[in-house]
Parts: sequence; structure tokens; C-alpha cells
Amino acid sequence: MASEVISASDLEKPLVRRKKLSARNDGSMMTVIDTGEFGLMVTDEPVPHGGTGEGPSPLQAVLGALCGCESVTFNRTAAEMDFEYDGIDFEAEFTIDIRGRLGVRGVTQHFQTIRVQATLYTSESEERIRAVVAETEARCPVFNLVSDAGVKLEVLWVHQPSRPA
Repeated sequence: MASEVISASDLEKPLVRRKKLSARNDGSMMTVIDTGEFGLMVTDEPVPHGGTGEGPSPLQAVLGALCGCESVTFNRTAAEMDFEYDGIDFEAEFTIDIRGRLGVRGVTQHFQTIRVQATLYTSESEERIRAVVAETEARCPVFNLVSDAGVKLEVLWVHQPSRPA
């Protein structure tokens, strides 16, 4: 991991980073996304919805991004707080009213609800877990993007002392 040294006065002004990607759609439900440094990823729709099933739907990709972002943010926050853990397992689901994508006006086009269960494997105390989780959720960009969009977001953190074999 690359480290940076930033003075306290630097934190008083925005520290903006730019990330780029490109995407290509050839007149189908599938889109190939070139992330550059991380290669290609695909979003698609299932066969019954007119896709080829070659990748997750864009909405599933957002849900996966939420779990991934929570994981990365938790890891960084835990390191800063000297919090030890063995891993996190995520289960996530969303609901959406598909009338919006069918063109019914007035029906929101985005998630109605997202539910995440994050099973955290650690021997740390419940108090320490709550502190790391609160800081993680305050810092996680995707968590805040979804939350700020007005989506009903429920995240249940389940404490397990050890991961099953």
C-alpha cells in the first residue's frame, strides 16, 4: 500500500482525486467496462430480461460496489483504530419497483430498499465494533451515495468470534 504524508493544514481544503473508465455497448443489454488498471468488467441482464447473462445487472453491480466499498473502508478504518478482525461476509439484497423502468411516471427509478447483513469475524468488544462500524459508515462513499439518494438502507452487522471452517 502506498502511503502519503499530508499536513493538517492540507486537510482544510479539498483533496480531489479523479478516476476514469470507458464503457462500450454494441446495441445489446451488455456493456463492457474498461477500468484501465484493473481490466474489463461486464454488466448485462439475465436471459429472461433480454440479456445474455454474461455479467451482473447494473443494479447488482451497484450492490456489489456497496459491499466492496464497505469492506475497503472498514479495513482502512480498522487499521487506523488498531482493530483486529479475520474478515467480513456480506449478504445483500435490494427491492425496486420495476414500473419505473417500464415508463410509469412518478415511480422512482432507483432502489427502494437495500438490506445488507455483514457478518464480522473478530474477538473485539461490541463497543469497539460499534465504533469502527460508525466510522466506516461515515466514511464509505458508496454507502453515503445510496443513503443520500433517499434509499431505505438497512445494514445489520453480526458479530461472530471466528469464521467457520
